[in-house]
Amino acid sequence: MRILLTNDDGIHAPGFALLERVAARISDDIWSVAPSEERSGAGHSLTLTRPIRLRPLGERRFAVNGTPTDSVMMALAHLMKDSPPDLILSGINRGANLAEDATYSGTISAAMEGALAGVPSIALSQAYARQGMGDSVPFAAAETWAEPVIRAIIAGPMARGTLVNVNFPALAPDAVRGVRVCRQGRRDYGRLNVDQRTDPRGFPYFWFGLGRTVETPGHRTDLEVIADGFVSVTPLHLDMTHDESIDALAARFRDPS
Repeated sequence: MRILLTNDDGIHAPGFALLERVAARISDDIWSVAPSEERSGAGHSLTLTRPIRLRPLGERRFAVNGTPTDSVMMALAHLMKDSPPDLILSGINRGANLAEDATYSGTISAAMEGALAGVPSIALSQAYARQGMGDSVPFAAAETWAEPVIRAIIAGPMARGTLVNVNFPALAPDAVRGVRVCRQGRRDYGRLNVDQRTDPRGFPYFWFGLGRTVETPGHRTDLEVIADGFVSVTPLHLDMTHDESIDALAARFRDPS
């Protein structure tokens, strides 16, 4: 099995080194093509206004001075054009990617790009317990649980136009309660916090803080599954059409005559 690895924390990130170790236990045909520096929050952005540089770092290992999407496109359309991957793994991200993070996350967007190309793709992220941990974020849960979770996902076919979003809880491996397949959650956007501070020169600057989790009966969303101590596995699909709205919206455009 040929596996392409990428991420949004950058090719030198600790989580990417872990992903390379995990992937090596699954296959001996590994390609690493990832951003040269951190591009967290880049979403599904594509670089169109400047050249893309590709730097070889070793055999089948490349840094791209662009976004996660750029990295996957460079791999699929150039580096691996004649030998495409059978699987794309994106991560392992420092910090969870849950709920509406799917719209911002470069980690998930890299997997989306793979899904657009028809390649089975999985995004993987490690939650952490508190802010300010930097590179000291522990990846122990991902270290133990990533391989069996990946193997279970790829044991069967993945529907075309879909990807899988996996998150590991901020727990010691033996404290993880198991794996749950669940829906994408939603935070309370009305409780988004804007933290205003002042720099040494007296000018204001801001940090965004996320809203609280919207709870559901049975705790069936990724936010709640992670909070309950499980690995969350959420299938996502690329077709964003809301079918239930088509007829009602189309009626507004019908010729009244």
